[in-house]
Amino acid sequence: MLSKMPPPYDLFEVRERLRLMGHTSSMNIFLRQEIDRMQRIIILVRTTLKDLLLAIEGTIIMSEQLRDALDNIFNARVPTVWKRGSWLSTSLGFWFSELLERNQQFHNWCFIGRPVVFWMSGFFNPQGFLTAMKQEVARAHQGWALDQVTMHNDVLKLGVEECKKPPKEGVFVEGLFVDGAGWDRKLSRLIEATNKVLYVLLPVVHIYAVNSVAPKNPKLYTCPVYKKINRTDLNYITALWLQSQKPPDHWILRGVALLCDIK
Repeated sequence: MLSKMPPPYDLFEVRERLRLMGHTSSMNIFLRQEIDRMQRIIILVRTTLKDLLLAIEGTIIMSEQLRDALDNIFNARVPTVWKRGSWLSTSLGFWFSELLERNQQFHNWCFIGRPVVFWMSGFFNPQGFLTAMKQEVARAHQGWALDQVTMHNDVLKLGVEECKKPPKEGVFVEGLFVDGAGWDRKLSRLIEATNKVLYVLLPVVHIYAVNSVAPKNPKLYTCPVYKKINRTDLNYITALWLQSQKPPDHWILRGVALLCDIK
């Protein structure tokens, strides 16, 4: 695990990159906050793993915290000290691979360029990401007040590989799964779930902001989005609006939702 761990960020380099990209931009402020949180986890994991190796060799004393970490790693569970300030996961393997994937997205965004499609599940604060997007759109239009700006979305017919250019406004988001229903890619709308298929991956979603507080089309299903399978207030992110031939009540009774992570 230690050999696969990414090195900590050089925060002076990060600051310089953000300055070049425009450090007052709301999206870059959000990125800085996410990198700061990722940095803490990378340092914590690296320190724990190095100390464990020294404790096993007998160079340092095995503390209670290291004992807990060793037992949890042996049982393929996430050590208690890593759980604080990170994310929930069913096993250590899933947690560790998510760490590498999250870090990859932040690193590429900071040092290569803004992604065309964002993996929303890879953020510590997805709500902050959507707020930063709304601020960005409001600033681009002189005279738009942030409290008059509401979020809207379109589900595209494209996969991640087919999106070559970012949208003119808003963001492209991937990695959302439909739970409790199916998805018609041709007509971009909800359909009944296929037998024995629990989750369906949604194509890329274009999320953007409009200068209107008018109510949405009542025929659209207001679909809640959750970070994890267990749908609690802590895991709730936002609502997206999905096309459907059937009335919204039909999908409410089926408990249809979008999940960022199905592991």
